[in-house]
Amino acid sequence: MIVLRLAAIPLHEPFRISNGSVAVKESVVVEIRRDGHSGFGEAAPMPGAFYSPETPESSWAELEQRLLPRLLSDGWMAPREVAVKLSEASTDAFARAGLEGACWDLYCRERGEPLWRALGSAPRPIASGVAIGLYDTIEELLERVSRYLAAGYRRVKIKIQPGWDVEAVAAIRKQFGDIPLMTDANAAYTIADAPVFEELDRFGLMMFEQPLAGGALEEMAELQRRVRTPICADESAESIEALEKIIRLGSARIVNIKIQRVGGLAPALAMYERARAAGMGIWLGTMPELGIASAQGLHLATLPGFNYPTDVESSDRWFVDDLIRPALAIDRDGFLHIPDGPGAGYEVDREKLERYTTRKATYD
Repeated sequence: MIVLRLAAIPLHEPFRISNGSVAVKESVVVEIRRDGHSGFGEAAPMPGAFYSPETPESSWAELEQRLLPRLLSDGWMAPREVAVKLSEASTDAFARAGLEGACWDLYCRERGEPLWRALGSAPRPIASGVAIGLYDTIEELLERVSRYLAAGYRRVKIKIQPGWDVEAVAAIRKQFGDIPLMTDANAAYTIADAPVFEELDRFGLMMFEQPLAGGALEEMAELQRRVRTPICADESAESIEALEKIIRLGSARIVNIKIQRVGGLAPALAMYERARAAGMGIWLGTMPELGIASAQGLHLATLPGFNYPTDVESSDRWFVDDLIRPALAIDRDGFLHIPDGPGAGYEVDREKLERYTTRKATYD
């Protein structure tokens, strides 16, 4: 049996990037029940065209019309086999990630083993970095940076867009000094804006995340030749094929692997292995997701080579509540620790899941 639920949890404050703003996080929660065990996954696209063309509604439809019938027809199989079948059936990476995530969770719980072991890794604390959106004033931005540094986050990422870039970075450097700092443009610039990044180059940033459009790989390679700061591919790194082109052209020195963007843990593992072989810096990003998908991402980030702080943050950084217990929480030094136990180690709080569910359907 497979159960789909659409869960909606408000954010503490709207999250603004160059593409828009969102105030409520909606995710499609996938539950697979088999022989007394349940495995959970999460399909977590943002609404509208925030990061991608997929939305919670379109991913629900893709699951209902294509992916669930395929899985129910083919029968139960190991997660890596599921990933192959799903990639053949759909191009919706978020829907595939949600269903594949539930398969991994069920697979591990049936065996009583943690997800990190199934991925070939070992547990370790994961450094957490904060992602800060756009604000109306520099003063608001500086207040948020101060707040999250005091909470312990181990690096600061700020969103930028044309007109909100050099001044914002300069203000942070002036007030907070040489903190670990990076920018994320969400593809808001073109190669004509290279002088902006040449100016930002003097601030000693960790990286420029996705400065240009996802498909502008030749232009990103040109920009990388013009600046010392490493460029990080995010929207560009949507598949192993895209990563191969990034490596060939020299479009980025770092890759942000997002499980949701690439279609699940198995494709993310393939991209991790290729990026590591190429000597790229690697880190785990989020869309952001609720706790189910975020917790699974932490297990992937235990692999050697994930050498920058993750965008997985404490649950209460973003959301008024979450669906898992214990909630995600950084320690005083800015690290996340994976609980012992099968699967992701976290448990879905069924009372909260029902409370925040706005739509539900069951399939046999």
